[in-house]
Amino acid sequence: MTEEIIFAGFGGQGVLSMGQTLAYSAMVEGKNVSWMPSYGPEMRGGTANCITIVSDEQISSPIVSKFDTAVILNQPSMEKFGVQVQPGGVIVYESTNILKASERKDIEIYAIPAAEEANKLNNTRIANMVLLGAYLERKPIVSINSIIEALKKVLPERYHHLLGVNRQALEVGAAIMKKLSVK
Repeated sequence: MTEEIIFAGFGGQGVLSMGQTLAYSAMVEGKNVSWMPSYGPEMRGGTANCITIVSDEQISSPIVSKFDTAVILNQPSMEKFGVQVQPGGVIVYESTNILKASERKDIEIYAIPAAEEANKLNNTRIANMVLLGAYLERKPIVSINSIIEALKKVLPERYHHLLGVNRQALEVGAAIMKKLSVK
């Protein structure tokens, strides 16, 4: 199993954190990983993306031009990366921020209202975990428990009190995807 994913959006949306957390969680499970961030010079509001590769085998190169999955958080990223998903691939996107999704018919496309769900959990900063939970429900390459273990490494210790709400966000995203997949 090899899964090549791009996470893309604006800086400050937790794009790089999603990819890094997935990479750490795959390491927790003994898998091979590659995480390659890319971002503009702006700290917040500029474009940001990262490529995360998770594999049971050695990874030959972190450079990927076609992706198995794209997790997209803004319109410019949808326009740029939606076309780079391989036929048969998956797009999971934040439906509150994206007005026009990809119209491709050769891939699966899932609209997740992650920002709305994060608001319901009283923490707007966990929309990325809602999306990650949705993605992992569709492609369970690591467990939610491994994500939580990875968050213990990714988050500074002063934020460890947020592990519970992050788990809730992951579970909410998974539940939304479950409902979408049943249709």
